[in-house]
Amino acid sequence: MKKYFSRRIINKVIPLCFVALLPFNKIAAQTKTEDTKMNAFVNGLMSKMTIDEKIGQLNLVTIGAATTGSVVNKGVEDKIKKGAIGGVFGIWGADHVKEVQDLAVKSTRLHIPLIFGLDVIHGHRTIFPIPLGLSASWDMGLIRRSAQIAAKEATAEGLNWVYSPMVDIARDARWGRISEGSGEDPWYGGQVARAMIEGYQGSSMKNADAVMACVKHFALYGGAEAGREYNTVDMSRIKMYQDYLPPYKAAVDAGAGSFMSSFNTIDGVPATGNQWLLTDVLRKQWGFKGFVVSDYTAVNEMEAHGLGDLQTVSALALKAGLDMDMVGEGFLTTLKKSLAEGKVTKQEIDQACRRVLEAKYKLGLFANPYKSIDATRESKDVLTPENRSEARNISKHSFVLLKNSAQTLPLKKTGSIALVGPLANNQRDMLGTWVVAGEWEKSISVMQGIKNVAGSGVTINYAKGANITEDSSFINRLNFFGQQMVTVDPKPADELLKEAVDAAKKSDVIVAVVGESQSMSGESSSRSDIDIPESQKNMLKELAKLGKPLVIVLFNGRPLTLTWEDEHANAILDVWAPGTEAGNAIADVLFGDYNPAGKITATFPRSVGQIPIYYNHKNTGRPYDGKGPSKFKSNYLDISNDPLYPFGYGLSYTTFSYSDVKLNKTKLKGNETLTATVTVSNTGKYAGEEVVQLYISDPVASISRSVKELKSFKKISLQPGEQKEVSFNITPDQLKFYNSQLKYDWEPGKFIIQIGTNSNDTHSASVEWGK
Repeated sequence: MKKYFSRRIINKVIPLCFVALLPFNKIAAQTKTEDTKMNAFVNGLMSKMTIDEKIGQLNLVTIGAATTGSVVNKGVEDKIKKGAIGGVFGIWGADHVKEVQDLAVKSTRLHIPLIFGLDVIHGHRTIFPIPLGLSASWDMGLIRRSAQIAAKEATAEGLNWVYSPMVDIARDARWGRISEGSGEDPWYGGQVARAMIEGYQGSSMKNADAVMACVKHFALYGGAEAGREYNTVDMSRIKMYQDYLPPYKAAVDAGAGSFMSSFNTIDGVPATGNQWLLTDVLRKQWGFKGFVVSDYTAVNEMEAHGLGDLQTVSALALKAGLDMDMVGEGFLTTLKKSLAEGKVTKQEIDQACRRVLEAKYKLGLFANPYKSIDATRESKDVLTPENRSEARNISKHSFVLLKNSAQTLPLKKTGSIALVGPLANNQRDMLGTWVVAGEWEKSISVMQGIKNVAGSGVTINYAKGANITEDSSFINRLNFFGQQMVTVDPKPADELLKEAVDAAKKSDVIVAVVGESQSMSGESSSRSDIDIPESQKNMLKELAKLGKPLVIVLFNGRPLTLTWEDEHANAILDVWAPGTEAGNAIADVLFGDYNPAGKITATFPRSVGQIPIYYNHKNTGRPYDGKGPSKFKSNYLDISNDPLYPFGYGLSYTTFSYSDVKLNKTKLKGNETLTATVTVSNTGKYAGEEVVQLYISDPVASISRSVKELKSFKKISLQPGEQKEVSFNITPDQLKFYNSQLKYDWEPGKFIIQIGTNSNDTHSASVEWGK
């Protein structure tokens, strides 16, 4: 057993519809009965616990490799036996987890089980697209399904708690962790949060294939200054409530079992010790009943923020409403002393302990500590052909066609293709960031996918063409902790380039698979330059000179600046980081077996100098509409204000046309419902899906409002020549905003209803709505 703890571990649906059929009062009665049973059980258990055992429940430790920090806990086995640990993360596998759970259940005085967590972000063993890519599907059913499969695989390997979803709003593509969220829109982010939580937690967290979701990072983490990881966040309360907090609130409303505090400060106070945030907002205003865990050593890091020594900041965090301390062991080593000195109270320790025990009760761990530890499930439920098939389908729904001039795509399954680029015959980078248990060796490369889908009718002329980057210092940073995340071909750059050009010269079309490697985005992967790396861009420039059709297959964990690529490539297919079935899904789309329908959820800038850039910005007193003289208007001297690709943008192999917006009435009062309708027609040659988006503008209000806000969407399928009426029902709830007193309400007046294919290309009609 001691040998196991000393070694380092290296990275390697249940429908909810039946619930709606139950009468509300019956559901409420069942919930009350269950709460009564839980309270009685937890009260009885806590009456037997010593103060040391209570504090022990607040201690979360890691066993294995340090993936998000430099600290790894020591002496874990002895601490478990003493009841000094409440949860563990960093291990998976039925045998491993059972071995550790046995220590807690069989060797401690009160036999309290551990909770087992892991960073299951976009899949466990079967890896789906990165969350930013998942969000581009605009398909809540598929997003929910990805979480269900992840939960099923995670529980098959003994886990019961996942650190997902990340719901942080991000408007700065320099921030590497934009890859882990759902983009820039607060309403849409809330829809994704709900779908993920429903997928993870199912109809009951007591089910053997359900896990407890942990919503992160509370709060405002995506607003880091300069897009730099862990950096300061500072914003007004209105901005918080209107633009950044809604997805967290949606997660609470969806029943999320736990939250994770963020690293950043809020109003000068670190989130981990911020009572206004963790207690006043999360618990009192929103009614959250679960527990809050810190991020990795976030309690200790309050010392670096300048709030005091470890004992001081640990007491501050507990009093603020933090329940569990991840890795840093500040609670474990200081709270008893703080209690003796009157710096914390027994009631505060009891409250935190109660919340942790309640989570374990809700997971069914007291009834069966081994409920998710089943070696037979581990052998039959993980990385199955069925799961891989679903991953392939979900992946291709996430792809966004950014450009397709002269109908370059789809490709024919005949002729020759020059397949070039450092990501073309590459398995490791298919998975993307945050794949702790993912096995890149089992992923499908783009080359293999093309062979699988196109068959023998297509000749592939392959050349790597370029390394991910030729910058040795950059490579060293990408290969963190000594891992070989990025490998470098020893051939000189000019030789690699010549091989690509030669392959292109003897081919009908060029498919260049380029972009970011998996470690170029994600946590602690901020970039000041968000171009495609120079070595790859040089290759693209030489290939473009040949005058042959140039298709870019783009891997990326963030919006990139693609002005040159947009001007010179014939087609650009953004595939993000697609996951285990990457190559097959990409080939499905390249050859037209599936018509791409994804839409971006984060604006692509023309230049990094435009950042932060987002569609739902405020107007200025001197707005510039692109017409007439620009001096003394809000604009740049050297580029347009407009993004390269706006929020909600994405093309198809077919084309769609929109009629004008029809309203069932133009004057409304009070709680009436407005119906807005457009007719969408498929005017092209392919069957396709279209995401029809509804935006609302409030041009006159008591405070300056966003120029427009997404309020709903519908995804439809149309055959060539087919048309459909798409209607949205609009109520005053969709007109509400936070005013200067932080009251959430709507104000009477004029509203502009906009419906279209993206945030920039819409048809509009106006209404007068009185109270």
